[in-house]
Amino acid sequence: MSSTRQVGAVLARGASDIPSPHIEYGQIAPLLVVLGVATLGVLVEAFVARKHRYLVQVPLAFAGLIAAFVWTIWLGFHDKPFHVAAEGALGVDQPTLFLQGTILVLAVLALLLIAERRASSFTAQASALPGSEAEQETAAAGITQTEVFPLLMFAVGGMVMFPAASDLLTMFVALEVMSLPLYLLCGLARRRRLLSQEAAVKYFLLGAFSSAFFLYGTALLYGYAGSVRLSAIGAALGRNVGSETLLLGGVALLSVGLLFKLGAVPFHMWKPDVYQGAPTPITALMASCVVVAATGGILRVYYVALENLRWDWRPALWGVAILTMIGGAVVAITQTDIKRMLAYSSIAHAGFLLTGVVATSPDGLSGTLFYLAAYGFASIGAFAVITMVRDAGGEAGHLSRWAGLGRRSPLLAGVFAFFLLAFAGIPLTSGFTGKFAVFKAAVEGGATPLVVVGVLSSAVAAFFYVRVIVVMFFSEPEADGPTVVAAPATATAVALGLAATVVLGVLPQPVLDMAGHAATQMFVR
Repeated sequence: MSSTRQVGAVLARGASDIPSPHIEYGQIAPLLVVLGVATLGVLVEAFVARKHRYLVQVPLAFAGLIAAFVWTIWLGFHDKPFHVAAEGALGVDQPTLFLQGTILVLAVLALLLIAERRASSFTAQASALPGSEAEQETAAAGITQTEVFPLLMFAVGGMVMFPAASDLLTMFVALEVMSLPLYLLCGLARRRRLLSQEAAVKYFLLGAFSSAFFLYGTALLYGYAGSVRLSAIGAALGRNVGSETLLLGGVALLSVGLLFKLGAVPFHMWKPDVYQGAPTPITALMASCVVVAATGGILRVYYVALENLRWDWRPALWGVAILTMIGGAVVAITQTDIKRMLAYSSIAHAGFLLTGVVATSPDGLSGTLFYLAAYGFASIGAFAVITMVRDAGGEAGHLSRWAGLGRRSPLLAGVFAFFLLAFAGIPLTSGFTGKFAVFKAAVEGGATPLVVVGVLSSAVAAFFYVRVIVVMFFSEPEADGPTVVAAPATATAVALGLAATVVLGVLPQPVLDMAGHAATQMFVR
């Protein structure tokens, strides 16, 4: 008994010597709010009756996202010095807050699409086999798949955490928290269930490979620097210590994992299949919020950890950006499915974003931040329009089905045409302002040939955008053509996306000033 008391005393003394972690809860509150609401959503699924879950989940999700956004705005105007919080795991700085605010606003718009009941894109029962009697019974009963809301909140929590991560292990955790719910959400489409499930499996398998590359690269960089902290890796590069083989191998493998989430060539093959097969609201979420989070993570890694290695990674990013812009624009010409066409358009835009990253300057950072906001709003609006154009088989995905839509519904067709013109970068749209910002920064950073390729790729991309406009307004409508579904929540998302696209094109200076102010600080170390 005495020996037991002695062991207990030793353990007590040892525990008292362990310092308690210092967590700045107020500084990371937006992340905690989103993850807390996600956890509450899981409890709602467990304890609330099925018929009441939708009425609880939707307001809860909206409240969580709006509260997190308001707190992010407060942090942005707070006079507390920006720093690395949570024992060095998360960075709280102006670029990160801009990225997090953009993600949260876009997530609210995506939630409007997901919460739509009149034209729901989600299966009534995910566990039922496609075409089975059980699936038909649940659909006829009007059952709603409410698990999508906590899954959405967990995914958004990972997105908010990803660009703020100040060490590679935290970034890997954020990557998995962001990705795992998306793998599930991609397989929940109401129509074309087999295609949706195929997309989910492809995304899961390729995502697992990319995560393995990321983790292996982290291990190699730890072997080089003796730390996974981004600032410590940057300091080790400044001292030029460690094995160059470990360094270059780690950077290459880490870049594979990061560029995969962005969908850059040659790590893009998942994107067209997943965008086409996933429920369109989830496609909108990935085309906007995931792109913002992935680009934020790339910016933090390259600008903080690998700044002293820029002469080695910049030529590689040059090549990736050129392949991405050309590959996305050229292959999009051959597409006849609207969602696949926008998927390749997203790939081309990933190349334009990398042009801003290559600039490695405050102007490049501010231009990239603005581009992310502009592209995100236009993407949400475009995919929201797609969910409203339906025929007997669900969404009218094939381009030929959109023939004459300008005569059937000139307002909706005109809105979609405006989003396409924004993607093309036509003046007086947000796309033109965003491209001008990143191209200007790239020219000032000595990447003029890259800008030339970007301009030519934009010209090629304009062809397939204009082709869709011609089909909608200058083709004869089919007798059994699609109809426009009246969906209030979706229409609200379209209106907000349109308003943001117009404002960022006509009066972009306030947001440009915000992005420029955020970029003056760069990222904390």
